[in-house]
Amino acid sequence: MTSRNDKLYIVMVGLPARGKSTIAARIQETFKKNSIPTRIFNNGTLRRRYLPQEDTYRADFYHPDNLSAVALRQKFALMNIKRAQRYLHDRGQVAILDATNVSRSRRQTIAEHLSDHPLLFIECINDDEEILYLSKLQKLRTPEFSSLTRGQAFDEFTKRINYYEMIYSPVQHEGNYIRMDSLHNKIIAEKLSDPLPLYSRIRDILVTDIVKNLYLIRHTETHFNKEDRIGGDSPLTPHGEIQARALADCFKKKKIAYIFTSQKKRTIQTATPIRDLQHDCIIVPLSEFNEIDGGICEGMSYEEIQASMPEVYFARKTDKYNYVYPEGEGYALMRKRIKMGIKKAFFLNRNADNIMIIGHRAVNRMILSHFLYRRDDDVPYIYVPQDKYYHIIATQDKKLFELRKFL
Repeated sequence: MTSRNDKLYIVMVGLPARGKSTIAARIQETFKKNSIPTRIFNNGTLRRRYLPQEDTYRADFYHPDNLSAVALRQKFALMNIKRAQRYLHDRGQVAILDATNVSRSRRQTIAEHLSDHPLLFIECINDDEEILYLSKLQKLRTPEFSSLTRGQAFDEFTKRINYYEMIYSPVQHEGNYIRMDSLHNKIIAEKLSDPLPLYSRIRDILVTDIVKNLYLIRHTETHFNKEDRIGGDSPLTPHGEIQARALADCFKKKKIAYIFTSQKKRTIQTATPIRDLQHDCIIVPLSEFNEIDGGICEGMSYEEIQASMPEVYFARKTDKYNYVYPEGEGYALMRKRIKMGIKKAFFLNRNADNIMIIGHRAVNRMILSHFLYRRDDDVPYIYVPQDKYYHIIATQDKKLFELRKFL
């Protein structure tokens, strides 16, 4: 039987579209797998259950000067506070209050009502403009905004965030808190005034990339592939188009919400047939997944480079990982942008079990090294075929790397 000191309230804090609900769900899922009774109490769920749809999507409902709406939102917050308290009074061990909770007064209300067990505030911060834009678009796909046009929904949600910013006060006076960069899974600041149950486990969950199913695919055959040329923006060959359709057929029974590609034609053309056999699937081209920049060697074959620039050919062959093409880049220089691309893909795809990335040979080698922890010297030689894809699972309880054939 659990005692008072074994039980915990977790209070999520942060502006909309910062990943709070994802982190709450990640904690709940991990704890449940380890027989730790955990439940999430989401204020938005209550609003949508008891209020007409037009009240929940209208930005004015979230304006701090709309006193009647403020009272309603306070009512729903108190409902969840009481539900969380009853849950821990019964057999629950961890209750997660999932809401913005951005005002100091709201957090004080929570602390005053929930004094029977320790509280941990987790504040999520993310100011990456591209990610926030894409996160807003993701929010617009929910039933809450189904009656609005995309433009109307975007405007309403943006105004809602602005209204929350008017009352936003970062955590600093609370007794126990973690402030984290939710894009990079990085702890920015933390404070512990009390011994907290499960704290080290929670902290580990927050900083760990959880990958249920990552499908890492290299674009299918291009004209440059047949000619052994590097870089460029070559389209697919007829055989490459057949391969792409085979991929689409392979994944048609799996739910893919996003397909992350580079900005190059060959990855987008590979992704298009897959998207066309999915329901509500979006292709997201990210510059971070662009192939290695060959500089002055772009579009050349390795045979041509050896013949016309032997010093480049042999210097790269000597240290392939650290070599940088003249006016271009190399594997080592790609590490930072590839890591950012991975973080963006994971953040945007946070509510789905399946993540798909369609990249290039060098790009996919760098992504694989993120999970395989290969020595730098070995990364440029990781096997990345065009008729197979990697399936990766990386959670706290399971690690899986397998190469699957699709054609």
